[in-house]
Amino acid sequence: MEAAARSVPRRDGAVAVHSLHRFVFTVPDLDVAAAFYADFGLDVRRQGGRLDLHTFGHEHRWGSIYEAPGPKRLQYVSFGAYADDYDRIAERREGAGRRKDQAASLGRRGRDVVRRSRRHAGAARRLAQGDPGGKDRRDRWRARVGSGAAPSRSKAGTVRPRRLSHILLFSSDVPRSVRFYSDTLGLRLSDHSGEIIAFLHGAHASDHHLIAFAKSDGPGLHHSSWDVATFDEVGLGMQQMIDRGHAHGWGVGRHVLGSNYFRYIRDPWGSFAEYSYDIDFIPATIDWQAKDHPPEDSFYVWGPPVPDDFIINHETARRPS
Repeated sequence: MEAAARSVPRRDGAVAVHSLHRFVFTVPDLDVAAAFYADFGLDVRRQGGRLDLHTFGHEHRWGSIYEAPGPKRLQYVSFGAYADDYDRIAERREGAGRRKDQAASLGRRGRDVVRRSRRHAGAARRLAQGDPGGKDRRDRWRARVGSGAAPSRSKAGTVRPRRLSHILLFSSDVPRSVRFYSDTLGLRLSDHSGEIIAFLHGAHASDHHLIAFAKSDGPGLHHSSWDVATFDEVGLGMQQMIDRGHAHGWGVGRHVLGSNYFRYIRDPWGSFAEYSYDIDFIPATIDWQAKDHPPEDSFYVWGPPVPDDFIINHETARRPS
């Protein structure tokens, strides 16, 4: 193993993915997507017939968007794995693909494993070798001493997220999705609320959740969540998007599960992009005790009322009958 990998904390005996690598979806108009994510503060790069989503100062490609007719569609999610875990995880995935109840096909592209199924959140999962990036515990905000901490609005600057924190996918069977991602990729249940929503983290140290699943009538992407540097940037991001014509969303508020402060911005396709700050972190040395939380205690501690359209899965709602 490379020296860089040896310096990253790992859980002894765990064969598991270590991070969320990339998410990919299609939209009917790439120009609309480019404008929205540039307003959001991402480094949007055109590559041939797609858009790549980067954060400024970070070369990793967190997401890609392709153009296709019809509503937005989640295409696949990929996860990163250490080189010495890769083959064993791939074997587990291939074993799952051979089960009669999976109805999946399997292919190889270089060192990526692709598994396609409309079950388990309805997108292909890919597995990529490499070391985790942007997974360290971020510095907390510190108050200034002897001067005002708030910037003037004219000098606040543009909020630019630092990394992709997590994604939330719709699933028609949340417990089944949890079992699949746990059994094949080694993710671990962080918390859940009955069969309505569940959050999973990485065994080799990660945020409270890399991926989450919410109950729906079919698969889809609910939101991508992007880490920002301070609580103030959550509010500044909200104002930034309001000023640029993206006023509809939810927040500012604070979640219970994960504890992060949030502001969700509705995108042009009915899903959301989230500014997130200070999510709980689970080290490799901690066995997090997952709990089943009642619905009233599982969503948010404080914040404005949840918008009526917040839990609509537009990837199934717009599907022709």
